[in-house]
Parts: sequence; structure tokens; C-alpha cells
Amino acid sequence: MTTFADLGLPAPVVRVLADRGITSPFPIQTASLPDSLAGRDVLGRGRTGSGKTLAFALPVVTRLAMSGARSAASGQPRRAAGRPRALVLAPTRELANQIDESVAPLAQALGLKTTTIFGGVAQSRQVTALNAGVDIVIACPGRLEDLLGQRHLTLDDVEITVLDEADHMADLGFLPGVKRILDKTGARTQRLLFSATLDNGVDVLVKRYLHQPVTHSVDDAAAPPPQMTHHILAVADKDAKKNVVQQLAQGTGRRVLFTRTKHQAKKLAKQLTAAGVPAVDLHGNLGQGARERNLAAFSSGEVKVLVATDIAARGIHVDDVELVVHVDPPAEHKAYLHRSGRTARAGSGGDVVTLMLPEERGDVRDLTRKAKITARPQDVAPGDATVTSLVGEVAPYVEYVPPAPQQPARQGQPKRQGGRGRSGQGAAQGGRQGSGQGGVQGGRQGQSRGQGTGGTGSGQAAGQRGGGRPASGGGRTAADHFPRPDGAPRRRRRGGRGRGAGNPNAPAAN
Repeated sequence: MTTFADLGLPAPVVRVLADRGITSPFPIQTASLPDSLAGRDVLGRGRTGSGKTLAFALPVVTRLAMSGARSAASGQPRRAAGRPRALVLAPTRELANQIDESVAPLAQALGLKTTTIFGGVAQSRQVTALNAGVDIVIACPGRLEDLLGQRHLTLDDVEITVLDEADHMADLGFLPGVKRILDKTGARTQRLLFSATLDNGVDVLVKRYLHQPVTHSVDDAAAPPPQMTHHILAVADKDAKKNVVQQLAQGTGRRVLFTRTKHQAKKLAKQLTAAGVPAVDLHGNLGQGARERNLAAFSSGEVKVLVATDIAARGIHVDDVELVVHVDPPAEHKAYLHRSGRTARAGSGGDVVTLMLPEERGDVRDLTRKAKITARPQDVAPGDATVTSLVGEVAPYVEYVPPAPQQPARQGQPKRQGGRGRSGQGAAQGGRQGSGQGGVQGGRQGQSRGQGTGGTGSGQAAGQRGGGRPASGGGRTAADHFPRPDGAPRRRRRGGRGRGAGNPNAPAAN
């Protein structure tokens, strides 16, 4: 049997794989590694879960370690600010993060650094990492183009480019951006492209950017893996469907429930949690922090149920998902296969359930035919033996409160103390202040005096930026409404509106 050492990988990399319980290469890795390690362009085709991430991660770190100059003093690779040597493009933030989780330990074993670049978060951390120097950038096309336009990095030194889930990038409309990015890399850069299919323009990428690629296809990407068992459960109405969904979610193992809309995903996760089945949602309306928290809770086993839209149909690699439920049948067969691919990964088995209302029978029949699924619909009701057999052992009732997002205090600014002054005299530190004499401490300060015309009384106000929202008193000042004598426009005063009558004789706060 072929081992990773037999394939020519460095001993530190082999040790990292062994520490993670990975001792034997998957077929896609055995087939492609000799060519990718030799510097050839590779086109890898295979369904999700076939081991494609390591198939490109291993040659990337190995070739960079072999080709890079090292410091004579430290022996560590020399890296220049904003000039990565390898680029991995991925269609989603979740996939970029999970690629980094696979690549980073391998890179660290060889003294290499990685970073991720994607939208939905502040770019400052990403820019800081680039300025410090990184070897491997794992990025989504949109944010990467932004940073390239701002000249925070250049791709002139890129030696290896990887396109992962290229067909999904095509589905999301990213190919024009991908082409612009690839045009900024060298023409003779080694390129590794992995895709389940070659439709929707992926074939154009292959012809334009890969030089005499070696193709490795280890399975039929259009067929489900043999370890996956498919079930079509026909329910009488929406109430029966709701009860069956809740029952299917009650097992002790991990399960992913797919809905058609973001609203449905959020609503279903809340309903299950309220019923004692802890669940988290994943969809496009969530901020990046919430996405990462929810996915971490699911990956760690803190919660066993993930309710998601098709955003999770690809790129969510969580071990031991025993059940996938299509709460709403997907629109087309490729989405069915990718959703279903969250289970039966890496040689493990899994079940896939499609719930079907009477009016969906024709659509489901076409869907399964195109996906090459031979399962026949079964009429079920809540509590039927067919349903309970898919649930398995039922988890106990749990009261689950999702963790609140942690928002660290802004650096150099005090926490807010006190609240709003509603009337008379009031003082707040780091917060917003009401009418009358106002004082806020901690930040850049500005004072304004004037007769209020838009509030309920007159007063003097001191407002500032820094500690919190501006404070104000006595409403808008007269300068907001009347021009200067020389005809020049007056600048509006800083501060908001006062809430009550102020003290016109009070001194301005400092």
C-alpha cells in the first residue's frame, strides 16, 4: 500500500499527517501528487469529500519549502511584505477558513506562514498579516481584488496558484474576477485546478491558464458515493412535515438540515432550540463572526444540528455528519449532490432524506432522475417506524442558550459609564448625553454655544468624539439656521439634539 512517505513528502509533513490520524492517501492524492510535486499543471476532478484539499495542500507546502531562500541566521524562509509565493482561491469564506485549517499545520512544520483573505470582516488584520510577510494566501476573489487595487499586495512572486471548487466559483459569478486575478500572476506559474465539473466556463479557465495539464479523475463527480443511502419521505401536509423535521433533528449524531431561504433557516433553528434540540443556523444574512461561532459550535459538537441554506452545500467539512435532510428540495440536481455530500465523507456512511409535499412530487422525480438516485418515495407520518429508524438514539432535552457575540472595547477608549441625561444637568463618560450642561470625557472634544431653536429649551453644549456618541444640549444652535453676516455659510455645530430644558447660564463643560 502506498504511503505519504512513498510519494516523496518531507518527514515533518508526514509526521503532521500521522498526528492527525491521516496515514494513507486517498485515490485523488495518490494519483495527482507525483505530477503536482514535479511542478506540472494538474486538473483534478472528483466529488466533494474525495480528499482534494490535501491533494493540493501537500504539493504547495512541499514545493515552497524546496524553492524558497532561507535566512542564514535563523534557517527560516525569507519572505517579503505583501509578496506571497502561493495563492489558493476559494468561493466562500467558510471554505477558505477550512482550507487554512488543513494547510496551516503543514506549512508551520516547514517554517511557512499562511493567512486568509475574504470579505465580511475588517481588512486591517489581513493587511497587517500581509505586511508582516506570508508565504501562502488563501482568499476569496472579491476581497483579494480589493486589496490588490489598494496595492497591499502583489502577485508577481506567486509560484503556485490553486483554484478550489472552480465550478462553484462559476456558479457564483466569480469567474471574471478569477480571470483578472490569474492575469496578475506569472504565465509560467504552476496551476492546480480542482472542480467537480467542467461546465459554466470552467473549461475556459483550463484552456486559458493551465499549460498541458495532467487530468486526474478518481470518481464520477455526477454520481453519489456508494456509502450514501437516500430516502424520499412523502408527507401529507406542512404540519406533518414540521413534525417529521423536528423528529429527524432529535438524534444524538450530527445532522445538517437544508432550507430554501435564509428566513426559513433562522426560524427553524430557533424553533428546534426552543423545543430542546439545540441548533444553529448558517446563511448569508449572518455576519462573519456569527457564521464562525455557529460553525464552531457545530464542529465541536456543542450543538448537533446545523440548519443552513445552500451556502453550506459546499466547503463545510465536518466529520461524522450522519444525516442530511433536504427540508426543502433543492432547485436542481447539482445542488442536491453537493448538499448531500455533507455526509458519507472520507469513506464513512451516511443517510440523506428528502421531504416531499404532494405538490413537489413531479419536481422531486425529475431531481432524483438527474442525480441518478433510485430511491422511491415512502408515505410517512410523524412517529412512523421509517422516521424513527433514521433518527436512531434520541438525544435528551437540552436548554441551550447560544453564546452572545463578544465585542471587545475599542482600544484607547473607556467603556461607557452612565446613560443619557434626559433633562436638566447630566454627565456621561464615554456615552451620549442629553440636554443641558453636558460633559463627556475621553476623546477629541469640541464645544459649541448658541441659542437653541429646534429643541425644547436653550442651553450650552459640549460634545466630543472619542468616548462615545456626541453629547448635546439645548437642541440645534442658531448657527444651524442663519447665515454669517458676510454671507458665507456657517459650519454646523457638532452634537445631537437635547432632550429637555437646559441651563442657559451654566458654563461649558471641558
